Amino acid sequence: MKVAVCSGTFDPITLGHLDIIRRAAACFDKVYVCVSPNASKKNQMFTPEEKLELVKVAVEDLDNVVAELYQGLLADYAVERGANVIVRGVRNATDFDVEYQLAQINSGIHPGLETMILPASPQYQHFSSSMAREMIRYGQPLEKYLPESIIPMVKDLWEKVRG
Repeated sequence: MKVAVCSGTFDPITLGHLDIIRRAAACFDKVYVCVSPNASKKNQMFTPEEKLELVKVAVEDLDNVVAELYQGLLADYAVERGANVIVRGVRNATDFDVEYQLAQINSGIHPGLETMILPASPQYQHFSSSMAREMIRYGQPLEKYLPESIIPMVKDLWEKVRG
């Protein structure tokens, strides 16, 4: 069985993230989506549990995809799940440089753990969770940026935050 891991903070999950997950799901028998809390990131909009719920709803039509919250090292998570591949999406050369370094670190932690880098599909190259959060904050239409299945949840969660 070929098992892979896709990871991210998913604050929130975007169509770009979902595209990478779908493409990974087409290549592997099982894909674990690891939602990482990453407390060092600033301006987070959603709690780790909310992010996980959004991801679960976004991938519910993918039978071979499981989303989980994990607070440890990604390399450890991958090995614990029986994965030998981490799938990462990149939008540009800067993303590639970061992911290349992380791939070296992860394979140093667990030799044999590979990283597959997928280039972002052209229509999603400019997407980021930061950009999506700005669209949410300013009440912009979200259909171009977020999976349709999570938009009502995102709006409800944002309204609760704003009080």
